[in-house]
Amino acid sequence: MLLKTFGWSFAVTALGLVAAAFYGGWTAFGIVAILAVLEISLSFDNAVVNAGILKKMNAFWQKIFLTVGVLIAVFGMRLVFPVVIVAVTAHMGPIEAVDLALNNKDRYQELVTDAHPAIAAFGGMFLLMIFLDFIFEDRDIQWLRWIERPLAKLGKVDMLSVCIALIVLLITAFTFATHAHQHGGAHVDKAQTVLIAGIAGLITYMVVGGLSGFFEDRLEEQEEREHEEEEEAERTGKKRSPVVLAGQAAFFMFLYLEVLDASFSFDGVIGAFAITNDIVLMALGLGIGAMYVRSLTVYLVRQGTLDDYVYLEHGAHYAIGALAVILMVTIRYEINEVITGLVGVVLIAWSFWSSVRRNRALAAAGEGSDEKAEVSSGV
Repeated sequence: MLLKTFGWSFAVTALGLVAAAFYGGWTAFGIVAILAVLEISLSFDNAVVNAGILKKMNAFWQKIFLTVGVLIAVFGMRLVFPVVIVAVTAHMGPIEAVDLALNNKDRYQELVTDAHPAIAAFGGMFLLMIFLDFIFEDRDIQWLRWIERPLAKLGKVDMLSVCIALIVLLITAFTFATHAHQHGGAHVDKAQTVLIAGIAGLITYMVVGGLSGFFEDRLEEQEEREHEEEEEAERTGKKRSPVVLAGQAAFFMFLYLEVLDASFSFDGVIGAFAITNDIVLMALGLGIGAMYVRSLTVYLVRQGTLDDYVYLEHGAHYAIGALAVILMVTIRYEINEVITGLVGVVLIAWSFWSSVRRNRALAAAGEGSDEKAEVSSGV
């Protein structure tokens, strides 16, 4: 099971490290290995949240997530995205941006650093909305009840999460962004840039999340219909296409997953520049890390880990909220990637331990009730 799920990740790791060694020797080999570990540590919460969505999708779309999704994640976000950012912010063509990335790495890093406020605002708002919508939802299982219970009651107010997100964006724009550091140590007013990028992130979340939610609501009805059609196909001997079985709901959830992954990858891409400004090494290292995040997501789904450890999803969403705040703060202040990664790991580890304790308590309560039943029945 482990080899089947992580086989491609192991293969990509070996190929990536060999390619790095040929490209730049043992130094490049070490940089790629460090970047891979950085990406995995920063994105563990991503895997947990992804698993919560992926478990609602059938085997066909899970396979699409592992194949087409990986191409988008590795080549799109880890290779193309940094180049596109430079091309857009520096008002240059994509070919010129690629040439700059390969031949003038210092200038390329400078341009990406200058674009950081916009990237952080877009990604921060998208992730903040994910956290707020989760925390304001009334759910049967609550982890930190003293926080979640009152917030669930507040969540009955319509559009509360959007209002809070916009307030956070305004505060960020007129505190952190007004005195954001530009490359070279000078101050520059980035308030307008942050506002526009943040609103764009909010709109992206509402459009993609709205479509995903709409089709998710219809998923149960569609699954029942498809199950009936599948039984009929078995009776008549006709085979149905897996694409038809997947349905529109799975497609929009897949689209939502890709946008979610893109937002999570912002901190990894930006953090990678603290280690190297070589786009080839960056793509190799972050690409390897992205493969493991994908495999871990599928592993969590197939093992039923989220069902067994019910607070894991809570911990991951708290980590998302922390990451959103950290992204906003980095518009003005530098925060070490180790801190960013540790916050997520600590929250998820805490939620995992809480889940273990809950399972033990339930098991003990179950044994106690069984013993009582035996005594009362005279066994």
